[in-house]
Amino acid sequence: MSERAVYDPKAFGGDLEGLPFPEDFLWGGATADFQFEGGFGEGGRGLLSHDFETGGDVNTPRRVSLRLADGSRGFVTSEDALPEGSEPALFDDVYYPSHKAVDFYHHHSRDIELMGELGFNVFRFSVCWSRIFPTGLEEEPNEEGLAFYDHVIDELAEAGIEPLITICHDEIPAALAEKYDGWAGREVIDAYVRYAKTLLLRWKGKCRLWLTFNEINVVLGYPMIGTRKQDDQTIYQAKHHMMVASALVTKLAHEIDPRNLMGTMYASSELYARDCKPENVFERMRVRRETLFFSDVMVRGAYPNYAHDLLARRGVELAKEPGDDEILAEGVLDFVSFSYYRSNIVGVGSELRRHGVLGLEPNPYLESTPWGWPVDPLGLRYLLNELYDRYQKPLFVIENGIGAIDVREEDGSVHDPYRMRYLADHLREMKKAVLIDRIPVIGYTMWGSTDLVSLSTGEMKKRYGFIYVDMDDEGKGTLERSKKDSFFWMQKVLEANGAYLSPDMETLEKDVARLEGEFAE
Repeated sequence: MSERAVYDPKAFGGDLEGLPFPEDFLWGGATADFQFEGGFGEGGRGLLSHDFETGGDVNTPRRVSLRLADGSRGFVTSEDALPEGSEPALFDDVYYPSHKAVDFYHHHSRDIELMGELGFNVFRFSVCWSRIFPTGLEEEPNEEGLAFYDHVIDELAEAGIEPLITICHDEIPAALAEKYDGWAGREVIDAYVRYAKTLLLRWKGKCRLWLTFNEINVVLGYPMIGTRKQDDQTIYQAKHHMMVASALVTKLAHEIDPRNLMGTMYASSELYARDCKPENVFERMRVRRETLFFSDVMVRGAYPNYAHDLLARRGVELAKEPGDDEILAEGVLDFVSFSYYRSNIVGVGSELRRHGVLGLEPNPYLESTPWGWPVDPLGLRYLLNELYDRYQKPLFVIENGIGAIDVREEDGSVHDPYRMRYLADHLREMKKAVLIDRIPVIGYTMWGSTDLVSLSTGEMKKRYGFIYVDMDDEGKGTLERSKKDSFFWMQKVLEANGAYLSPDMETLEKDVARLEGEFAE
């Protein structure tokens, strides 16, 4: 931590305005290939599990399109089991958002140029597994797919932006799903290690920041892990295989290049007891363990003491191979990265979704987004402290942001003061965690810094970015990129390395100018 970033409460009276983040702090954006990249069927790319997923909206769930056993077409939601005898299938009259996404495949140079102009020094993106191994079964990778990412990584370097690569972001080649029942099949571990090793060797010396998986604690359903069944036994067995695969790749990455830093991304929300009734406080502890179960295994290197109770309540009997426990112990992660969008309330009788995903109870003290997500900036500081107290590992805020319906004016401008306010409030609490609480936070990558397709609904109208993409919910539009008001605000924030966070542009510009004057003196 640099000298300028040291907090002295006597000198500053509790006000952090004017103090920057550490000099080596990483600022950037985050994306996922099937929401951002596009390029379906190009460059040797094979079919992905997500390629069969339709669009939706806040009231209509996304679905997987199927050819049923009798030859007719059918659809199931993304979290449902596939009917007996059915197979995922594509239909010409159905829109599949992953096929085009927002076409980073053909617009990557312009997108990276805008990121550089914005002031990013890191960019998180995922490699499309089926672009490197089209079926996942090949012994040799697809050179054309690797060459595409070579260009991306080289252009990022020219812009002064460090790559942060998610090796597998909620997807699997469709052929592996068909042959092995996705991650339910232990054989997929070898396919994943072969794929990851290819990337680690190819970009040795160019990339040091890696995530083995995305939101491993909540992924389920055919589009994400390729399993036909979605019962607890199948899901937890599949995730055991994923954790073993992550540990193997983490150990391999350290052997290939000791500079490699390995993480896995977890979906995280702060969790509060409904009230101070002891039973509700205890329920909060029990549920919190369940939401942190996978990070407990992967960061500490062993199944926790409460695993037996958790799995028994769900009727799960894990099948482990000899040596699995040793693999987990030898492949612990270097840092803990997570998404943070909201906080949740829990108590006795709370309605919980499966596998660590929480349903939402209204919090009377918080406002919510149009999609019903409570806005809780202080919860981010709380979470950073909670995770560091638990793991004593560096942390990385890998996703944060607000989805909103942005309106593009006739002159091309987009006025999004709500985004600036949301981000400023969260960055301010993160700053307190770094400078006051002395939490070692590596960096911050805002989700969907360039507009992309929403994971939960498949829509474009739910926008997160600083950069507007001209495309509607049906994939129609020019794909032209344009800067929102928040782009210029964030540009000033990054110029000052987060020293000033005012969402008011005029005030922010004055503060940044004053900071520049202090440096000149």
